[in-house]
This record gives sequence, C-alpha cells and structure tokens, in this order.
Amino acid sequence: MGRKAGALYINPKKFSNINKPCMQEMLAFLNCLSLSQNNDEKCQRQKELLNACMDAQSGKNRKAWGSINYQLQRLSRGRR
Repeated sequence: MGRKAGALYINPKKFSNINKPCMQEMLAFLNCLSLSQNNDEKCQRQKELLNACMDAQSGKNRKAWGSINYQLQRLSRGRR
C-alpha cells in the first residue's frame, strides 16, 4: 500500500502554500458573515466577489497532462 523504495515522489502539500487564489475574498466574506450574525443578505458584495474569483479559477489550474507525481512515475517506468 505504500510507495516503493527508491521511487521518485514530490509531496504536493509543500507546494500548496505557494498559490492560494481567492483567499482574500473568502476572508472578507467570512468576516462579513461573522459581523452580521451569519446573515448573508448583508454580504452580497463579498459573496459576488468570491463567486467571481472562484469562477475565474475553475479552469485555470486544471492541467490536462496530470499531476507531477504521475509524470515522475512515467519517467521511472521508462528508465527501467
């Protein structure tokens, strides 16, 4: 169930801190919700900004060729 010894592997969790899109919009929306006692009708502007940011990010980060670990596995198979 684990990885084989000597296999190439990159921990994707280390790279998750590099790029966090929409973090500011999400924090603004959550702060607004906390100030308005979870009434999202008062936070329409922040909600729209967050939705717009999330819609813009939906297709941008998707890579058709797969993850880095998939590519490393392919390289190691060809090396044998």
